[in-house]
Amino acid sequence: MGNITLKKVNKSFGETQVIPAIDLTIEDGEFVVFVGPSGCGKSTLLRLIAGLEDTTSGTIEIDGRDVTGEAPAKRGLAMVFQSYALYPHMTVRNNIAFPLKMAKLDAALIDKKVTDAARVLNLTSYLDRRPGQLSGGQRQRVAIGRAIVREPSAFLFDEPLSNLDASLRGTMRLEISELHQQLKTTMVYVTHDQVEAMTMADKIVVLNAGNIEQVGSPLELYNKPDNLFVAGFIGSPRMNFATGAVSAPFNAHTIGFRPEHTRLSGESGSWKGTVGVAEHLGSDTFLHVHVDGIGMVTVRTSGDVAVHHGDTVFLTPDADRIHRFDAKGLAIR
Repeated sequence: MGNITLKKVNKSFGETQVIPAIDLTIEDGEFVVFVGPSGCGKSTLLRLIAGLEDTTSGTIEIDGRDVTGEAPAKRGLAMVFQSYALYPHMTVRNNIAFPLKMAKLDAALIDKKVTDAARVLNLTSYLDRRPGQLSGGQRQRVAIGRAIVREPSAFLFDEPLSNLDASLRGTMRLEISELHQQLKTTMVYVTHDQVEAMTMADKIVVLNAGNIEQVGSPLELYNKPDNLFVAGFIGSPRMNFATGAVSAPFNAHTIGFRPEHTRLSGESGSWKGTVGVAEHLGSDTFLHVHVDGIGMVTVRTSGDVAVHHGDTVFLTPDADRIHRFDAKGLAIR
């Protein structure tokens, strides 16, 4: 079991409140991602769950048991950090086995658990190597293997891929997602990268200045953001926004429209603009268009579009996909 419940959890450092009174439920077996900009409190919240930080007030329960005052080792959780924290003088086998040896488990059982974890993580042929002989992705898998053998009720990941290059991050995203499907164990994952959040999560928790802005599935947050912050944070490239005369016909203070929901034409449309930077990415092209009365508008179009810097174009947002927000930045449904 790996049900985690936060009830009015608060964290302050002196006079500075980092996490206000937060309520959150993480169901058994869910892959939950905490996402938000740097300094939003996502890592602090994870450390509160792990017991590495003491709560100022509130209650943390794991499978219905109050663990608020318990030491990290007694919570039945396993944490994987962005730094691999492997012992350089030990082999992969011994690194993975270390927590089991510390728990004084039977040698035969330790060997079986290590062998099983290595097979799941494709590390079998590396068991007798040392960390210095491995790539960054392999070292991160060893760190995950060390967590797996403990058979925790939940895994806690604190930006585990941030030290890897772009290619390895993509590979490890898939591997961790596949691992979750195999183990069916609760995973709580912290990242500032909304692409990781969108591609990995069952449920995303969007944080801003310690507050939970919205909780939902990736597509719920993408298609129905509750406010301007979530609308602007979720999605790459980010959503376009417009206020004033442009938003008035829609009875909104601000409207938002995504780059892929904006039609491009060389002849006619709702708004006339001038192409600035054109980012040709192969399968897609992102055009950054200067539009009077709106500012810069990003348009996602086909990769082979023949549009260049300085060209005049016309843009028309999909009327059925426009998001409306009031003066407080809250979504108008």
